[in-house]
Amino acid sequence: MSNVTLIVGLQWGDEGKGRVSHYVSNDALCIRSTGGNNAGHTVVANGKKFALHLLPSAIIKPNNVCIIAAGVVVDIKVLCEEINTLQKAGVKITPMNLILSPRAQIICPYHIEMDKLQEMRKGDKKVGTTLRGIGPCYAEKANRTNLRIGDLIYKSEYEIKAQLHLIWELNRKTYDFYSDSCFCTPANFIKENFEYLSTYGNALKAFIKDERSVILPALEDDNTNIVVEGAQAFYLDLEQGDYPYVTSSYPSSCGTLAGAGIGPKYVKNNYGVIKAYCSRVGEGPFNTELFDEVGNLIRELGHEYGTTTGRPRRCGWLDLVRLNTAIKINGITALCLNHLDTIGKVGLQVGYINVCIGYQKLPQGRSFVANQEITYVPVDADKYTPVYKTFQDGWDTTGCTSYDQLPANAKEFIEFIEEYTSTPIKFIGIGPDEKDTIIK
Repeated sequence: MSNVTLIVGLQWGDEGKGRVSHYVSNDALCIRSTGGNNAGHTVVANGKKFALHLLPSAIIKPNNVCIIAAGVVVDIKVLCEEINTLQKAGVKITPMNLILSPRAQIICPYHIEMDKLQEMRKGDKKVGTTLRGIGPCYAEKANRTNLRIGDLIYKSEYEIKAQLHLIWELNRKTYDFYSDSCFCTPANFIKENFEYLSTYGNALKAFIKDERSVILPALEDDNTNIVVEGAQAFYLDLEQGDYPYVTSSYPSSCGTLAGAGIGPKYVKNNYGVIKAYCSRVGEGPFNTELFDEVGNLIRELGHEYGTTTGRPRRCGWLDLVRLNTAIKINGITALCLNHLDTIGKVGLQVGYINVCIGYQKLPQGRSFVANQEITYVPVDADKYTPVYKTFQDGWDTTGCTSYDQLPANAKEFIEFIEEYTSTPIKFIGIGPDEKDTIIK
């Protein structure tokens, strides 16, 4: 049986995974399986915009059941606020359509403080995190000392406070830096964090349910549509991404499935989501990044500002070397191409569109081999310069509702990507609303 649709990002995030997840989720079981509220999924449905950080994008549609799974680290305050915001906007959220895994990890206030301190102490070696406590929470998960969602209902007050005391003891040298912080003594540390857990944990207890009781039967039912929504993207993956400029989880296809608790044999569709250009936030290599007015134009036309942080994103041309590498490692079956309209507008204004089709080694003394070119992403990617194919002019997708209606040069652009990657493009985004989607 295979009834799972997996949706992952193949660049550095912000590709439009939430849009695709929302589009394919109808009467579905929808699972968010990795990351935390450092993710930002924006969905525009019927002209109404929703900015989500922890909830699966499909929560907006009726008749879907959504799960926040074991691989997610949950800031319970942020989750409570997100639920309240959507409920006020008319979205129905109850324990009948939202399940919170007891296996998911909890982000506490001290994780956020640790994140800020650690990033500050790295100086010019900083990674550029969102300072949401994601990394410290995952680190503590790996150290097997962190509190989980299930502890809110399965552990007594004494047990939770004893666990907090252990955490303080393990980190006491770090907390010595907080001379004016409430975390500088164990009593204050325990009091502050326990009050946080009590306040927001009580508000979420009704949603806590063992997700296996729902997921495992659904995997054996061909009539159930299961959608697993990834967070972040492949080149932020802790194993395969641009280490150390990565997130603290595994946004690859395999990592996303592991976070959901689903084996690969159940996957029917493995969709990779991309933009028609590249963008990223934070530090790290970006071979096709543009530092000129063209980069600024992409940013403004694409509204490239972080959903979670509001930070302006770094922008550049589409990198097919990175894309092809990501497709193969993730085992992608089809692509979802967003912002075709945006890159078309860029081409109309500047007269051309570039696409990276190879990497050439930068000169490094006598060891440099002239014209040495590769078509995969090496571990030292920052030492390579892009080789471009240029498409002349741009296009206007206004009014297009089918692939045949797209301008000829837009179709040439799409078909070149398909040929280079040997992967079909199934969904094409030509606007912010889910209605602005062309099925190829």
